[in-house]
Amino acid sequence: MEIQPIAHIHTDFKEKFGIPRQSGLVEALQASIIFDPPYRVPDAVRGLEEFSHIWLLWEFSQARRENWSPTVRPPRLGGNKRLGVFATRSPFRPNALGLSVVRLLSVDPDAPKGPVLQVSGADLLDGTPIYDIKPYLPYADAHPEAAGGFTDQVARGQLEVRCPDELLSRLPEEKRAALLGVLAQDPRPSYQSDPARVYGMTFAGAEVRFTVEDGTLTIWDIN
Repeated sequence: MEIQPIAHIHTDFKEKFGIPRQSGLVEALQASIIFDPPYRVPDAVRGLEEFSHIWLLWEFSQARRENWSPTVRPPRLGGNKRLGVFATRSPFRPNALGLSVVRLLSVDPDAPKGPVLQVSGADLLDGTPIYDIKPYLPYADAHPEAAGGFTDQVARGQLEVRCPDELLSRLPEEKRAALLGVLAQDPRPSYQSDPARVYGMTFAGAEVRFTVEDGTLTIWDIN
């Protein structure tokens, strides 16, 4: 069976570093989903506006490989322990498919390239191909009692983010909360903890440089 993208998502992430590790962690992140011409049909999203969240089935487009491994090293475990690929959300899978749930902010059927979906909380690279969209159903999809496997044993505390107002003002106002939320999630690989290391990431067209020490992330430059 061959499948084709139905849409592409447009986000503030031009590179993988800095993207939240899961969807929904940073609600302030906003993105647009624009359908490809064969699927650019308003009737195809009729009724979707009644749902608050949607599922996105997409491709890890920068993680394509000829071969696959039955085990991977989850970054959350420091890259020191191997688990079965199907027990993780690693992008390096037999089929490089991702699954995310995002908040649906609006459906604009009359946009120039409509229908266009505005969403928040997406954990996708800019330009990621979307293969399917389905409504999130709370009565069937929500399981608060579910066990989280190895992720239940890994601390998920957030960093304190410090940024001078002068630097933050270099970003458009509507992007500032999203950047701070992304950085609070600690974008570093879990095995890196050098307080002297200066990290850089691209966000909303700006290069952001920061260090992390003792649970505090300090932004040194936004350019």
